[in-house]
Amino acid sequence: MYSTEGGMDIETVAEETPHLIFTEEIDPATGMLPFQARRVAFNLGLSGAAFKDMTKFVTALYTAYDKSDASLFEINPVLKTSDNKILAVDAKVTIDDNALFRHKDYLELRDIREENPIEVEAAALGLNYVDLDGNVGCMVNGAGLAMATMDLIKQAGGEPANFLDVGGTADAARVEAAFQIILKDPEVKAILINIFGGIVRCDRVAQGVIDAYKNMGTINVPIIVRLQGTNADIAKKLIDNSGLDVQSAVEFQEAADKVQAVLA
Repeated sequence: MYSTEGGMDIETVAEETPHLIFTEEIDPATGMLPFQARRVAFNLGLSGAAFKDMTKFVTALYTAYDKSDASLFEINPVLKTSDNKILAVDAKVTIDDNALFRHKDYLELRDIREENPIEVEAAALGLNYVDLDGNVGCMVNGAGLAMATMDLIKQAGGEPANFLDVGGTADAARVEAAFQIILKDPEVKAILINIFGGIVRCDRVAQGVIDAYKNMGTINVPIIVRLQGTNADIAKKLIDNSGLDVQSAVEFQEAADKVQAVLA
């Protein structure tokens, strides 16, 4: 994706003048073809030496993206000098962690001081966590369900405070670690745990929630647990009889209503 109208307000450009944003679909089997590189330079209104330099630049950019197993290469801005040279003034690169075994030298370049400290801590615990700006902490098993849960929270009038996928091994230790991470955010006013019991049993997760709650001593925000799937009925009874400030739900809407009541 590329445009002559870059900068900080590219979302505004996409909304108000979408014709100024261009895209190239590249087949990974062939890589960027010469005609595509030329089309990029043409759409950016370049000619002469700048046109030739841009085609080289775009081709090299795609090669770097491909060879480094990156998930993102963002060059913003790209500058055309007065003598028609193309320069990358700034760049943002995101490397796919799953490919780091092929690029062990990249790990030596990592500086965790430049990263979100809570996300670094969560990764060390084996949790998939992304810090957000909302007020409802999320603990979910499965990335797709986590995304749907965030939509549910927004529909209920809240804002998700995080993305957190505990995976398929949500035992007491893992649930407690997830609680610790979520509660580091002082803006969290409630925690929504949304579990679909397929591989993992709902009663095991429920017991993990109860054990973690007792082990941590004080969790001073309400917890809503939505359980569905294997042994969900047993899990609901465990939570309802636990005597803790943990509310169980079996349907999305029921959980949404409880979240909304907490936020009200």
